[in-house]
Amino acid sequence: MAFSPDGRTLASGDDDGTVRTWDVADPAHPQPLARIPTGLAVESVAFSPDDRTLASAGSIIDLWNIAADPIYPPPLAKPFGPSTGEAFSVAFSPDGHILATGDNDATIDFWDIADLDHPQPLGQPLTGGTGTVYSIAFGPNGQTLASGNDDATIRLWDIADPAHPQPLDQPLTGGTQAVYSVAFSPNGQTLASGSIDGAIRLWKPTVNYATDWICSAAGDLTSQQWQAYIEELPYQPLCAN
Repeated sequence: MAFSPDGRTLASGDDDGTVRTWDVADPAHPQPLARIPTGLAVESVAFSPDDRTLASAGSIIDLWNIAADPIYPPPLAKPFGPSTGEAFSVAFSPDGHILATGDNDATIDFWDIADLDHPQPLGQPLTGGTGTVYSIAFGPNGQTLASGNDDATIRLWDIADPAHPQPLDQPLTGGTQAVYSVAFSPNGQTLASGSIDGAIRLWKPTVNYATDWICSAAGDLTSQQWQAYIEELPYQPLCAN
């Protein structure tokens, strides 16, 4: 399931191949909106940041134009999907230009959706871990991706260049079974995970991730700022780019 960015719509994907949406502006009295048959089991749904597009993923990925008609949303692109395997999780980047899918063959695919009618593969699939990638989430800065995997690990990826993503530090471990869900806090400083072992865990970002987030948000310290706040250490730039 997924809430729309404005919190007024809820979407679900079902094993019967149907995507359903509800108007939940009044949560005590939700009203059905759309019933979209896809023909194949739907493992994951996600709204675009601008609230205009709904993605559904499974054996195929569909994009639906909910801005044009929230009751009978027309499809945007032809169905597409991983070259192998099935998509178990789907997420939009914060700027809405990239769609990511976590697949049951232990890979993560990126799609350039700047042109929603013609999605294009972006770079090579990410590999790491074993089994299904059950959940993926973009960090709020759009430069980091978290994945929850079948091997009980969480991986963080630097996707500043989405065509050439790189792993951030070592996988996060602590559980004993598959990680079904991952989510960043709005400020990106906490990552939550839910596992089949029944535990919800909260993680502090790694040093590298924290540095990347600070640099992308605020830029490097000037020599004057360094002298004002960290005068006990010699000045050195922290942000590589």
